[in-house]
Amino acid sequence: METNGHWEPPYIQPHRFGAINKFGKRSVKDNVVTEVFGVSINDLVAQYGSPLFVLGEESLRANVRKIKSCFEQRYNLCAHGWSYKTNYISAVCRIMDQEGSLAEVVSNFEYEKARALGVPGARIIFNGPNKSQAILERAIAEGAFIQADHMEELRKIEAIAGKLAKKVKIGIRLNFDTGFTEPWSRFGFNLESGQAHEAVKYISRSQNIILAGLHSHIGTFVLEPRAYAQQVRIMCELMKELEGMENIEIQNLDIGGGFPSKNALQSIYLPPEQAVPKISEYADAICESLLEGCKYRKEMGKDLPRLIYESGRAMIDESEVLISSVVGTKRLPDGRRAAILDAGTNLMFTAFWYNHPVKLTREYFGIEEETVLYGPLCMNIDVVRNSIQLPALNAGDKLLIANVGAYNNTQWLQFIEYRPNVVLISESGESHVIRWAEDLSVMMAQDNVPPHLEAKGKQRKFGNSSLTVLRPAASL
Repeated sequence: METNGHWEPPYIQPHRFGAINKFGKRSVKDNVVTEVFGVSINDLVAQYGSPLFVLGEESLRANVRKIKSCFEQRYNLCAHGWSYKTNYISAVCRIMDQEGSLAEVVSNFEYEKARALGVPGARIIFNGPNKSQAILERAIAEGAFIQADHMEELRKIEAIAGKLAKKVKIGIRLNFDTGFTEPWSRFGFNLESGQAHEAVKYISRSQNIILAGLHSHIGTFVLEPRAYAQQVRIMCELMKELEGMENIEIQNLDIGGGFPSKNALQSIYLPPEQAVPKISEYADAICESLLEGCKYRKEMGKDLPRLIYESGRAMIDESEVLISSVVGTKRLPDGRRAAILDAGTNLMFTAFWYNHPVKLTREYFGIEEETVLYGPLCMNIDVVRNSIQLPALNAGDKLLIANVGAYNNTQWLQFIEYRPNVVLISESGESHVIRWAEDLSVMMAQDNVPPHLEAKGKQRKFGNSSLTVLRPAASL
């Protein structure tokens, strides 16, 4: 048998019976791409190697502006907090800062990175359950808005504020059951059990901390806008109750993130074009519920609270792609084709729960067959796609894997393979490396061999040795 000029011996393929796809299928051969964000894929690989992450600045900025506009048209006092954990490559965070987004951070590292990138403390929202004493002291001194996760943290904040002799405005994170999503009860103060009210009482008795915000996050990849409407309704009811009983005025109502992108969840039958609501539907549900819940404030002549949403995935997922090359092919014992790629779950952690779109980068002829796409790792679970209809591939062929901007550049693994270059295509069409590929010097920089393990008894710190490679600073 000959496919694409590549001969393989005849084989017997058993029939497989699966669920009928009532939507039909579109041939992947109808979706060939030779450019990404206006630049030749072959040229990018020739210059920067494979695998390669490519991010489109124009696409990202347009997406951010579209989402922010949806909310601002419906509620004029709102702010977007860029979720650093979604993608904290410096150039990405700079773009978000330029677009007016606050920095939403959840760790000492992310806070320090935001400050190193020039984001002032007053434009940082500090979430997360593990804030050290030192970072809390710094954040309070620099005016960051801290949203407390547990009582121990509240006590730390009160002690630091007392030591500094200043009153500190903070928020508290809540968790509760909306009836639409599984409650994330491990974070924040539970509302139904009374923990949230206990936290409020603690704050109200303090001379040093002031409750100025309520925060909650109801889940991830939430496909039902009504879940957010219910979330806001519950938060507004609590806000009204607290403002009626205590000397409290809530200035920020933070609903977290969780908006989906156009990726296909493996557990969802419908294609994302039908399963994922438009962002305007989320904005409608959230803002209508908020305006209804804040009517009492208007009646009292009080200002409305600022709405904060911390979207990450919906902002960037569709603005980044991964170019990967085929390094080998084989026929599995059950008759299916398989291709081994130079990128796997080490670079695309989200392949564990998404069926990422895969596009061909050249014309193919021949029959499409069920194919498994494997990564390069020596792990059986390193599967990029469990099943996809593809023509016969050859070593050296390049595939474009789309919608990879969220979490892959933060959850990727330094395991077995080096992590590759990440390139930004600017609005003018120029390419810039925004994160350099790793090499041996990077991998060994933190290693230290004690003298008794050195062949000649000489201690080496690899990060300070001749292995260190200096590179020009990436364009930001």
